Parts: sequence; C-alpha cells; structure tokens
Amino acid sequence: QVTLVESGGGSVQAGGSLRLSCAAPTYAMYCMGWFRRAPGKERERVATIDNDGTTHYADSVKGRFTISKDSAKNTLYLEMNSLKPEDTAMYYCAAGRTATAVYSDYGTRWACDYGYWGQGTQVTVSS
Repeated sequence: QVTLVESGGGSVQAGGSLRLSCAAPTYAMYCMGWFRRAPGKERERVATIDNDGTTHYADSVKGRFTISKDSAKNTLYLEMNSLKPEDTAMYYCAAGRTATAVYSDYGTRWACDYGYWGQGTQVTVSS
C-alpha cells in the first residue's frame, strides 16, 4: 500500500512563499509531480520530476515554483515563491512507478503513469 501525504499548505498574501511537502516512497517511484485544482477549473499539472532529476513546469509557474525531492527523507517538495491569487487551489502530490511511451513527429516522450495520489493540501493566496 502506497500512501502519499501532503503538508505545508496555508493562507498567504500575494508575493508570499510556501513550501509544500509530500511524504512518499520516492525511491520506488519513476516519476512524481504536483497538480492543482482550483474551484470550477480542471486539474492542472504544476510541476513534475523524473527519477533522473529532469523537471518540467507549467508555464504559469515557471520561474516561481521549484520541484525537488530528497530520497533520503522520502519527501517531494514544491517551493512556491511570488505567489499570486490565481495560484489558489488544492494541491495534490502524485507518483507513478512506470511511464508510457508517447510517439509523435517530434520524437518519443515518456508520460508518467500517475497511479498514486495524496489527499491534497489547500493553498490560498489573497490579494
């Protein structure tokens, strides 16, 4: 049984910072990521990290958010700086043991099979 547990959410003013943590068996996962869902909106992929350390970010958070993991502590992090009201959402940690190859004219990329999800932690940014 794999359990992901997020923490670190809260309420901050615009321009502030928060660091989210996700307790998870990082050593056993091929890929991990942070997602968010704001009220009335679809789930959005915020940031991901592969087992080789490769990271990807949504355009809306590039330069402000940083994803990282500490395998010794079995913890995934999301450092969030310069927060904006539009960052308000429930943030979820996700992980996958495998990835699926996706072929296109641009080559092959590996799409994480996110099979494990946390319960979420709320982030509220006020203007």
